[in-house]
Amino acid sequence: MQNRYQSRTEEESFSFHSRPFTLQNTLPNKTIFLLPSPIKYRRTVRKYSDPETDDPPAPSILLFFPMKSNLFVLLLLIHVFAILSSAQDFDFFYFVQQWPGSFCDTQNGCCYPKTGKPDQDFGIHGLWPNYDDGSYPSNCDPNNPFDPSEVADLTNEMQMEWPSLSCPSSNGNTFWGHEWDKHGTCSESVFDQHGYFQTALRLKKRVNLLQVLADQGIHPDGNLYGLNEIRDAIKAATGYEPGIECNSDESGNSQLYQIFLCVSSSGSSFIRCPTLPRGKCSSQIRFPSF
Repeated sequence: MQNRYQSRTEEESFSFHSRPFTLQNTLPNKTIFLLPSPIKYRRTVRKYSDPETDDPPAPSILLFFPMKSNLFVLLLLIHVFAILSSAQDFDFFYFVQQWPGSFCDTQNGCCYPKTGKPDQDFGIHGLWPNYDDGSYPSNCDPNNPFDPSEVADLTNEMQMEWPSLSCPSSNGNTFWGHEWDKHGTCSESVFDQHGYFQTALRLKKRVNLLQVLADQGIHPDGNLYGLNEIRDAIKAATGYEPGIECNSDESGNSQLYQIFLCVSSSGSSFIRCPTLPRGKCSSQIRFPSF
C-alpha cells in the first residue's frame, strides 16, 4: 500500500557561491585562496504533502592553500566555518494538521494505530521549517536521528494529538522519526528533539480547528462546504489566512485534507504566511466524518 507521506513530487536545486578573498602581507607570492560564502541546500517543492526524502549529496568545497600555509589563515577559516554552520537556515515554520477522515477516505485507506482509533479531531502532521520563497530544507543532520527516549514524557500526548494512520499499524515512532529526521533536524538552531515535539503540541492547543469550524456551522458530516467559508472561519479565529490542501475520496470528490498555519522561526507565535501552499481544492469541498 502506498505511503501517503510519500506522495509529493519535488525538484532539487543547489546554490553554491564563492568569492575571491586576498590576504596581503601574510602569504608569499600574493597567494589567493577561495573562501566560500554560506552554502544553502534547498528542495523546491510543488505540493505540500510530506514525502520521504533522500539525503542530498554533500557539496565539495575547494580551498587552495600554499604549501607553507600560515597558522593564522587556518584559524581564520575554522572561525568562519563555525559561524556559518551555526546560522539559522530557515525563515518560518508550517504547522500542518490533517483531517483523519480524509486521510482514510481514499482508495489507499488507512490503519489505526496500535493504541486504537484516534479521536474525531485534526491530528498533527508536522512542524516544517520553510523558506520565504516556498522551498524548504530537509534531512539536515543524519547524525542526530530520532530517539524515542528523548520524548518519553510526551509519548501519551503525542499518541492522541499526533497519531499515525499509515499502514501497517504502528505505535507512532516511525511517523515521528520521519518528521524529526526530515524536518526537525533543520530546526536544531532553535529546538532539541524534546523542544521540537513539545512546541508542536503547544501550538495545537492554541487553536482548536475543529471547534473553530463548528462555531461557523462547519461540521465533519460528509456535506459540502465552501472553501472560502472554511478559510474565512480559520482566519477570523487566528488573524491569519491559512493554507488549505484537499485530496480526493474514493469517488473522486474534493475533500478537506490538511490545514497549514504559519509560525515564527522561534516557534512562539502564529504569523502571516510568506507564501501559501497551493492545494488542489474545488470551490465546494466535502468534510467527511471519521
